[in-house]
Amino acid sequence: MNETTHGVRVDTKQKGGTVVVGAECVATNDYGSTTFKSGTVQALRRSSKDMTIVCTQPGEDAANGSMISRPNAALAGNIILGGVIGAVVDHNRGTAYTYPTWIDMVFGETLVFDRQLQKGDSALAGVAANSPAAVANAPVKSNSSSTACANQMPGANC
Repeated sequence: MNETTHGVRVDTKQKGGTVVVGAECVATNDYGSTTFKSGTVQALRRSSKDMTIVCTQPGEDAANGSMISRPNAALAGNIILGGVIGAVVDHNRGTAYTYPTWIDMVFGETLVFDRQLQKGDSALAGVAANSPAAVANAPVKSNSSSTACANQMPGANC
C-alpha cells in the first residue's frame, strides 16, 4: 500500500545547537546506501531493518545515528484489505515500515531516533545510544531461536 521510499529530513547541529546545513550524510540499511546533504528532505528506502546515518563536516566529529524501523498503519490496513498475503508482500518489500520523518543529528554524538517518540511533524531529537530510553524502546526482533530467546538461554541470538 506504500511506496518503497519515504521522505526523511535530516538536520545536523553542533553540540551547542547551531544548525549546520550541507553536511555530507550517508544513510544505510539492508537495501543499500544513499548519500545526501543535511538540511534537505531525502527519499530513503523503507525496510523492516533499522537504518544507520553518518553525517560528516570538516572540523567536526561525525554525527552518528540509528533510525528504528517501525510498522506503519498501512500494515494493519493491508491485513484488513489485502489479507495475509498482502501483509507478507509489504513486509518483504519493506513498505510496511517507516522511519522518523525529521531528525536532528548532533556532531560528536551517537543517537537513536524512534518514530514512536516523534510528536507530529516536528524534529525528533535522538537519545544517546546507550541510554536507558534507547534500550527500553528498542524493538524486539524475532528469529528462529524465539523459544531460546524467551527463556533467555545463554548463547541465543536474540
